[in-house]
Formats: sequence, C-alpha cells, structure tokens
Amino acid sequence: MRREQVKAFKQPFDRKKEEDDKFSAGTYRWGTPTATCLNQLAWSEAFHIPLLEVENLTSIVSCSSAIEQFATTVADLAQKLAGILAEKYLGRKSTFFQDNCAPSTCYLRMNRYPPCPMPPAAAVFGLMPHTDSDFLTILYQDDQVGGLQLVKDGKCFAVKPNPQALIVNIGDLFQAWSNGVYKSVEHRVVTNPHVERFSTAYFFCPSYDTEIESRCEPSIYRKFSFKEYRQQVQEDVGKLGRKVGLSRFTVNAIYS
Repeated sequence: MRREQVKAFKQPFDRKKEEDDKFSAGTYRWGTPTATCLNQLAWSEAFHIPLLEVENLTSIVSCSSAIEQFATTVADLAQKLAGILAEKYLGRKSTFFQDNCAPSTCYLRMNRYPPCPMPPAAAVFGLMPHTDSDFLTILYQDDQVGGLQLVKDGKCFAVKPNPQALIVNIGDLFQAWSNGVYKSVEHRVVTNPHVERFSTAYFFCPSYDTEIESRCEPSIYRKFSFKEYRQQVQEDVGKLGRKVGLSRFTVNAIYS
C-alpha cells in the first residue's frame, strides 16, 4: 500500500491537480490555502477521498487493490470498535453507528509530509495540533519515519512507528455522543528536515444530517447535526485560522 501511495504522490503537480476532476472537489490538497501566517501552515499534501471513490485511484497508480483492501478492512474494524465502545457506554447494544455511518459518508486520506527546510524554531507542522471531527480515526503511520505526537495535559508524546499496529483516535463526535466519557484526542505531526513521511487514515463519519445527542443527563453538549458541526469548524478556520471545536457546542456556550 505504501508503494502505491508513493507512486500517487510522485506524479507531477499538474497531474495531481487534474485528479479533482475524477473525484469530489477538493480531493487533492496541499499546504493550507487559507493560512495567513506561518503557524497556520501545514507542511503536507494529501488525497482526501470519499470511500466510495477509492477505486478511481487507478488513474494515478498502476494497482490500487492494496489501498482498496485496506479501506474495506478498516471500515469493518471501525464499525466493530464503535459498537464495542457504544455498548460499554450505554450498557446495551446499539445500532446507531450501523444506521448512520456507511461507506458513502466515510473517507480515506493518504498523507505525504515532505522534508521541511524550515528550522525547528519556526514551529512549522506537518499537521497543526487538532482533534478530528469524526467518531473514530484509524491510522496506519509510516513504519520507519516518526512524526505523530499526541497532546495530553499540555505535553506532547511521540508515537513510535509500529508496522504491526494501527492507531485509533477518538474524534469530536464520539466525545459529544458519549457526553465526555470518551475524549477526543488532540494530536499533531512534526516535520522532518531530511526525509519524507507517509501515512494513511480512515475517518469514520456519519451522514451530514445525523444528529449527535448524548443519552445522559445532564448533557454537556447540545444536540447538533454533523453538517452544522462541519460548517462551524470551516467558519472558525476561515475567520480565526484554527478550529474551535466542541466548546462551541456546549449547553452553555456563548456565541460571538
């Protein structure tokens, strides 16, 4: 899979941009087009592909079967993990994720982090510190080049590459749905001045109309749809250069 991913990113820039015509708009992404200062810049490029369009990768790689197989495998894994977490939280089985998270609403993201010539003091990230706006993210990181860091209590912890393991991150939607029982994990990717790094992530998302609501009282978060959440995140990034996230959706949140 990594070999095929490298092939996709080694295509000329113009060729990669042309792929937007074969996928949904915005599939090929690079840097941070909305950045207004250096600390908003993401030193990376990516193919962010709706799961149902992964088969279209044959236009830029000679064999996409490994990538398709990975997508299918982690999609099944995400459903199983979500079901286990939901049952532990509710004390009973739930069909919520089967009913609302289908292949048509989930995404696969192939990432490339080029060597970064900027000095460490410039604090340029491959991906800026953030939480994911989904239920679960399943990540296969580069098996040799590190860079992923988890943020906890203001401290950063490097995640050592392990070719035999997948990384599972809780996302914002699971935190809201579980009323804070499961915490969305903040993470970032640091750049490497000498070597490039690759990773592949699967985002377990619901349909835009799905309403996120806790089953516990008192609820920390008000009821909101995934569409509303995405729109608010995009608005905040456009205005502030950063994601505000769940604090916008607490019961007592004050909007400005």
